[in-house]
Amino acid sequence: MTVTAIIVAAGRGTRAGGDRPKQYQRLGGRAVLGRTVAAFAAHPRVSGLVVVQHPDDADLFAEAMAGLDLAVTRVPGGATRDASVAAGLGAVPPGTTRVLIHDGARPLVSAALIDRVIDALDTHPGAAPALAVTDALWRGAAGRVLAPHPRDGLFRAQTPQGFRIEAIRAAHAAHPGGAADDVEVALAAGLDVAIVEGDEDNLKITHAQDFARAERVLRERDMDIRTGNGFDVHAFCEGDGVILCGIKVPHDKALKGHSDADVGMHAVTDAIYGALADGDIGQHFPPSDPQWKGAASDIFLKHAVGRVAERGYRIAHADLTLICERPKIGPVAGAMRAEMARLMGIELDRISVKATTSEQLGFTGREEGIAALATVTLVRP
Repeated sequence: MTVTAIIVAAGRGTRAGGDRPKQYQRLGGRAVLGRTVAAFAAHPRVSGLVVVQHPDDADLFAEAMAGLDLAVTRVPGGATRDASVAAGLGAVPPGTTRVLIHDGARPLVSAALIDRVIDALDTHPGAAPALAVTDALWRGAAGRVLAPHPRDGLFRAQTPQGFRIEAIRAAHAAHPGGAADDVEVALAAGLDVAIVEGDEDNLKITHAQDFARAERVLRERDMDIRTGNGFDVHAFCEGDGVILCGIKVPHDKALKGHSDADVGMHAVTDAIYGALADGDIGQHFPPSDPQWKGAASDIFLKHAVGRVAERGYRIAHADLTLICERPKIGPVAGAMRAEMARLMGIELDRISVKATTSEQLGFTGREEGIAALATVTLVRP
């Protein structure tokens, strides 16, 4: 089985507005057609790509494909959609056994949808995705409702529409023209066309407002959410207070460490590095380096926060738990949250600082030190 995708992109798309055909307008920083072609090029079961384009669009096509290292066969389209598809069918690579015919203005097609169409061709000469009509339907005229219309058995058609190559070639050769899509051509030739589950996100850009909807889908689809954990422990030593989350907390001991031993801030910092898969504090600020002796831990935290921004993420939430018998954290937790929010450049409601004891068990229960556990969530829209 060899699958070739035919991308039909020869139309003018005037209903979408703009100074160029809709398939060459930008969507999420890339031309619509570039996104469409890339979706099929990335699919492991698609081995050939044919793009049917308007003869006047060579420069626009080159711009749309910029940055994509793809082997694409280009063919000029005809005066109608079915004529353009016929041109595409004539240009598929030798050895093609199945074709997927897709609208160039459907840039959000998913790999799973492509798989469903290809799989259905094992048992049917044709297959197409569709969504069942769920809204009430009316017949109307002159701005008035004339009568309800039953919706049973009605579907909203999508692409790619897949076919065994010889069957759809013969169907197009026999068709008089004027078909709305290739399923209509196939049915006229008596082909059995299976319906596979469509996808609401696989929208066809037709009007200007469709770009806004497609942008929303892209933001949701491309969102990268990462979570990192951090854990740190520091022992007590002689002193008159501890530094926790940048706040000096009175105590009859201090925390021992190479830096200021801010166990809470260290845990949050390591959680950020963990979410970025970017090592830990010790890798960025080696304890063997004397310049970090006694350093304020906000240096480490600010560095981690900077790495978040450099990678295009933002901090969605941070949760810190301090584990100790003493000092009591509750009275100063608010000040700790405020200071961490300030250092991290986030809203106060995105940082949580809380404490628990270990019920007098272990080293924290024996008041030998403080432990901290942190979880940080990063988002890249």
